[in-house]
Amino acid sequence: MFENLTGRLSDAARQLSGKGRLTETNIKDTLRQVRLALLEADVALPVVKGFVERIRERALGEEVGKSLTPGQALVKIIHAELVSILGSQSVPLDLKAQPPVVILLAGLQGAGKTTTAAKLAKRLIDTDKKKVMLVSVDVHRPAAILQLQTLAGEVKALHCPS
Repeated sequence: MFENLTGRLSDAARQLSGKGRLTETNIKDTLRQVRLALLEADVALPVVKGFVERIRERALGEEVGKSLTPGQALVKIIHAELVSILGSQSVPLDLKAQPPVVILLAGLQGAGKTTTAAKLAKRLIDTDKKKVMLVSVDVHRPAAILQLQTLAGEVKALHCPS
């Protein structure tokens, strides 16, 4: 999901190449594409409207420095807005809780939960020296169980089929 969203946002920003500054006219189509990309990524409409409006306000009339293209300037604005929404502080996992510590990953189909679970398991095994078990509870996609079992084997995690 994030790869698709990143690609769509990059394509939208590329439309601004060759422009000297960000104006209402030259960012209108770009912001429309940003809006569509976010909506297709299942971001709530009120969030999308507010996000796009704040980007538009920040981008209008922004002088594009000699070292940045207008597209890069817009990407910088989008990045700053995302950081302000999501926060710049990361919160570490609390692994000191009474074992077993359960981490639940939930999301839309195709969002990358299975791959993320394997990457997280690898980090916990390699960096934190934890014993990890991956359990699939996806009853609608039986192939997910096999995929998780394969990935668990690759990262040396235990696997429990549901």
